[in-house]
Amino acid sequence: MGKQANLYAFPDVGALAPALRSYVIQAQNAGLNRHDVFKVAVSGGSLPKTLAQALLAPSSGSDDVVEFSKWEIFFADERAVPLDHEDSNYALLKSELLDKIPTDQGQPKVHPIDVTHLDDTQELADQYEQTLVTSFASRDSVRLPIFDLLLLGCGPDGHTCSLFPGHDLLRETSAWVSPIEDSPKPPPKRVTLTLPVVTHAVKVAFVATAVQEEDYEANLRREQRSALAPSSTRAPAIAPAGSSTMPPSRALPSRGEASCRVDPWPRRRRGVVSTRTKSKTQDTHGSSAWHSLPD
Repeated sequence: MGKQANLYAFPDVGALAPALRSYVIQAQNAGLNRHDVFKVAVSGGSLPKTLAQALLAPSSGSDDVVEFSKWEIFFADERAVPLDHEDSNYALLKSELLDKIPTDQGQPKVHPIDVTHLDDTQELADQYEQTLVTSFASRDSVRLPIFDLLLLGCGPDGHTCSLFPGHDLLRETSAWVSPIEDSPKPPPKRVTLTLPVVTHAVKVAFVATAVQEEDYEANLRREQRSALAPSSTRAPAIAPAGSSTMPPSRALPSRGEASCRVDPWPRRRRGVVSTRTKSKTQDTHGSSAWHSLPD
């Protein structure tokens, strides 16, 4: 069973960004200590803009350095569109972050999709899986790639990557990358990392920065409370496709750490700070919020 996620909430992106920066740098340094490269996958939506605010901020010291030249960036999902298309996650990341990285920080190695296969989503997925194979070692020697960090968004409908609630892709167990041609959100044709790849990451962070995503937060809390229930009453950590379990809940890593960073608090909770203790959660009045679900 995957670990429970830690949930951190902030009043706005300005408060979230420094904490996200610290989290990413910690993951980066751990990855560099393991294999001298930091392998991260990102999604689209509001995440690239939030990442830019976090990662492009001035360094506060030697322990607060983003070493972009040692990054390998992959895409947790991508739309089957040209790389300069307005729906492209690559185009979004490029405009929000990549084009703004100072030259003295170096440039990351970025792995976009192969646009020569836009008309064949299965081939598009196969080619992107081959990109992972090349980076992570041969398909025969590595059962699943191990990302140092996955930075994911979460839609109000409960989807993450391009994994949607109730979709057949949630049943995929062998592929690293899968095509989808009937996405409930446009554009319909996409490729996405599969759940086994997501759950195999060292760290997974979900970053939500929209008020409408408070339903996602509430549902995630409810599902995780269910996962903490006695075994006789506990809902499965990985439920069958078609159940009410959301992909983010099922995407909690089996071997690493999951975090959810939310901005802003739902309106009903504004002005309250939740501080984590070993035995219980205390509420105190304040201007920001930081809450962690049990480890």
